[in-house]
Amino acid sequence: MATPFTPGIAAGRLPVDEIETNFADLHAPLTGHEAAVAADRCYFCHDAPCVTACPTDIDIPLFIRQISTGTPEAAAKTIFDQNILGGMCARVCPTEDLCEQACVREMAEGKPVEIGRLQRFATDTVMAAGVHPYDRAAATGKTVAVVGAGPAGLACAHRLAMLGHDVTVYDAMPKAGGLNEYGIAAYKSTDNFAAKEVDWLCQIGGITIKNGTTLGQDLTLDGLADSFDAVFLGVGLGGVNALGISGDDKDGVADAVEFIESLRQSGDLTTLPVGRNVVVIGGGMTAVDAAVQSKLLGAESVTIAYRRGRDAMSASRYEQDLAASHGVKLLFNVQPVAVHGNGAVVEIEVEYTATQDGKLVGTGETTRLPADQVFRAIGQTLTTDGGLELAGRKIAVTGAGRTSRSGIWAGGDCAAGGDDLTVTAVAEGRDAAMDIHATLIGGS
Repeated sequence: MATPFTPGIAAGRLPVDEIETNFADLHAPLTGHEAAVAADRCYFCHDAPCVTACPTDIDIPLFIRQISTGTPEAAAKTIFDQNILGGMCARVCPTEDLCEQACVREMAEGKPVEIGRLQRFATDTVMAAGVHPYDRAAATGKTVAVVGAGPAGLACAHRLAMLGHDVTVYDAMPKAGGLNEYGIAAYKSTDNFAAKEVDWLCQIGGITIKNGTTLGQDLTLDGLADSFDAVFLGVGLGGVNALGISGDDKDGVADAVEFIESLRQSGDLTTLPVGRNVVVIGGGMTAVDAAVQSKLLGAESVTIAYRRGRDAMSASRYEQDLAASHGVKLLFNVQPVAVHGNGAVVEIEVEYTATQDGKLVGTGETTRLPADQVFRAIGQTLTTDGGLELAGRKIAVTGAGRTSRSGIWAGGDCAAGGDDLTVTAVAEGRDAAMDIHATLIGGS
């Protein structure tokens, strides 16, 4: 991310040792003993509600029982059977809103079984051993193109390769991984885990990844359809919505996703500039990640400004509380109306909002927040659709990701109907792969 010159934005606000502490693993991994104790709290429910709450349908009671019996390798296999990116999902999945919220222990005691940390314990055990738990089926002679090396594309590619197809994955970025590599907070995925997971996943064989290749520029959907037996699109959402207000183009106003990407790819966080007074516009996970990391880099004042109330934020209550615990101020029912400053941002003006007849309206009352850095985190947009039918602003799909064009599937954030979660993207990629396999082998 190119950093414009503004007086309040500077690097090196904190010493190296403090930066290292701030960006350490958010949740330390469980030791073997801790995992055994945590697993012992599971009731191993029949028709477990945690399984129903998991988008990838992992048999959670089974893998926890396998941990409790001292077989984490078997537990990992149970997880990977449904979610080949179970290691990353254990780190970034909002378990507090999904499986752990549904846990019987949570409902009875207010303290769920630590499903996410137990999943990490099992998957990390297998990945650390460097052994891939799957063998590839006999070659089918079929070829599939996967566009996008994010969670959906990687899950699709792995399942197809395991079933014997030859898969070529194209991605616009220099590294594979998608949002896992570029778009999540650094303290959620430390030690270059995203890249290590991609390398481990590709041990199945039959997967070729070609980086720096973009659909619409280097590739066309027609060309891919002619060259491959099937195509899966997992291109994500590359565009960022503008604020659409006066001063949106001033120095110091930037996209939150670019800031997070720069942070994730930085070899030395003490060189990454951050403002003294940072304002993040938005209410999702990206807004929280940008705000918290600004604070961890040394920003003195960080505010998340969201146009609706707390309950409407797409970021979970856990993430909201995490931000608050780091000193981030959460300002609700305000919307930006102007960015002020002579060339560079000095203040952002916001208007208080209210809901009338179900619609959000401005009240006319405004206030100004000091800001030398403003991050936009108000959603992303589809940058390429290949000419496919859309549903709203995303690619229309039916069933397991079938698009309006025969032989073309789609999944993940670019496809309509999802909830923009890593774990959901994995499920959609996996399910599309099974549908592609049935189509190629059955000829339907």
